[in-house]
Amino acid sequence: MPVLFLLVLGDAFLVVLPGEAAVTAFGALAVTQGEPNVGVVIAVAAVAAFIGDAACYLVGRTVGLERWRWMRTSRVRVAFAWSRERLQRRAAVVLFTARFIPFARLAVNLTAGATRVAAPRYLGIAAAAALAWAAYQALIGAIVAAILPGGPVVAVVVSVVLAVGLGLAIDAALARRLRGAGSERSAAGADVEDGDQTVADG
Repeated sequence: MPVLFLLVLGDAFLVVLPGEAAVTAFGALAVTQGEPNVGVVIAVAAVAAFIGDAACYLVGRTVGLERWRWMRTSRVRVAFAWSRERLQRRAAVVLFTARFIPFARLAVNLTAGATRVAAPRYLGIAAAAALAWAAYQALIGAIVAAILPGGPVVAVVVSVVLAVGLGLAIDAALARRLRGAGSERSAAGADVEDGDQTVADG
């Protein structure tokens, strides 16, 4: 269980870590081997996810969104802008759903801290989202293990592939939306520059 805790905690900062896959694998093992208990898997994953998300919020609140070089890359800047715009309109929905999207949760949690979303509100939503996410990931593994013959290895492999595939599909869909948003902003900026140039020429 310490391994599960560390993977989920680290996944809040480094999206390349297999946090989702680890929770799903432990969920499958809970059914095929009878241990660890699936409730314990969910609890450990939820606590680790909540601590990781809260730490990202604290980083955003204390250092902002421009301290490190990776924060100033074009993709990350677009993600921050996307997060800021939606947090202003629907903070609760965005914070909750971002927990299920690897790259989005990092951007949203950092932006929530940087834009000073009220801490009590943020922590309440983050806790509920972490619990829902942990239950969802663990139950994917548990359900696959319950209906698929072949023992623990097959159950773990299939459930992890399913969980990773769902995560990649969601992340790819969001990436397309972010690219579209970035293109729209670039076009809007170009229109403004053209308008300014027309006024100057006139």
